[in-house]
Amino acid sequence: MIAPDSLWWSSLPHPVTARPRLNQHLDVDVAIVGGGFTGLWCARELKRRDPTLRVVVLEKEVCGFGASGRNGGWASALYPLSDGAVVARHGHDAQRALSQELERAVVALGVAARDDAIDAHYVRGGTLTFAQSEIQAARLKESVRAARERGVAPEDLSWLEREELIGRGHLAGSLGATYSPHCARIHPARLARGLAEVTERLGVSIFEGTTVTRIIGARGTKPAQVVTANATVHARYVVRATEGFTPTLPGQRRRVAPLYSLMIATEPQSPEFWAEAGFANYETFADDRHLIIYGQRTNDDRIAFGGRGAPYHFSSSVEERFDANAKVFRALEQTLRGLFPHLRGEVTHRWGGPIALPRDLSPAVTIDHTSGLASAGGYTGDGVVLSYVAANCLANLICAPEEETAFTRLPFVHHQSKLWEPEPLRWLGINAGLALATWADHVEARRGRTSRASHTLDRLFNQFPP
Repeated sequence: MIAPDSLWWSSLPHPVTARPRLNQHLDVDVAIVGGGFTGLWCARELKRRDPTLRVVVLEKEVCGFGASGRNGGWASALYPLSDGAVVARHGHDAQRALSQELERAVVALGVAARDDAIDAHYVRGGTLTFAQSEIQAARLKESVRAARERGVAPEDLSWLEREELIGRGHLAGSLGATYSPHCARIHPARLARGLAEVTERLGVSIFEGTTVTRIIGARGTKPAQVVTANATVHARYVVRATEGFTPTLPGQRRRVAPLYSLMIATEPQSPEFWAEAGFANYETFADDRHLIIYGQRTNDDRIAFGGRGAPYHFSSSVEERFDANAKVFRALEQTLRGLFPHLRGEVTHRWGGPIALPRDLSPAVTIDHTSGLASAGGYTGDGVVLSYVAANCLANLICAPEEETAFTRLPFVHHQSKLWEPEPLRWLGINAGLALATWADHVEARRGRTSRASHTLDRLFNQFPP
């Protein structure tokens, strides 16, 4: 049910026992399909706003099975689109409002977990993005300069020279780093499992091991429906919160592309290791390569480290065997040992899973009050905090549809991403993008210059320059 090679699931304080599956018809106010962060936060927020609501969560496996319980544990204010892209699409005011809401949400998520007595190992130490070359340093410095022009204060984003990083965090060969305080390290499976328990205490019914085969919008006097293998749920609203598993539902094959992100974890490292490496405040870390990497120091002093590089699978296929890729795992370990040459011991855990990549890279919260169908997702790997914000948007839209709030004014609310191209164009385009990112990093590292591949990559995915 849960891969034993996942650090997060193997280090939960209690064994995971599946809740009963749905086996009888239900009539409810809100049915949520998907027991990850989006679905669970949404259930929590709905009951907090209106305790009388009848809310049910339907999960195919167990709550937190997908990206919510497998990710890198970054509760960050990051957004899949660059600030420049958001400005180009929605304007400066919308971009600043979005950034401020995400920054507030980093703190609010931690407060919510604390108030609900969820020990998710939340520590808001910020994040360091290192420059491993002069090209990366120039790019990161330019991002800070552009941020200043948009009104971002030094305390929200700053460039740190190599000497300023002494005692904070160190990667071999780094020339400096940007620092943002708007990130917390978490244990994602602890948060997901804790949220499931909290929502149950609030009166939400959770059914696990329940495969949803169809979602049907309301028609005339017939309410919206969720059809499962054993029973049907009628609801005033149905929320689809399926993220990387969305293409497994009928008619959703081109909605998002499931892109696999893989992770490894080391043995616990010694106090001497951490005295040299730093990260005493549990800062998360990355660098500015094109093929994304991400890491954190865990509560038991391991390094949990992940990155992209696994191929996209034809026709948006999602299969358990794709959670592991020996070539990518080897590359992750080689990269990690290059960043930390004094790393000791073995890699003890290897795991992965799909994230949801929209065609325009924009998350979306949608609702149709006539059909009763709603959805949230498309986080492209930045979903820990975005799911919390999206869930609050949905709760507001369901409980007070006429009321405009800071959440419902966000630019991704009521957004509709265009569909991905049909196959084989989708397979060719996405895997070409991954190859271009790999080549761009190779050119920068070996030849010391910016590759044309990086500009092609921007055009391929319809990005705007930062």
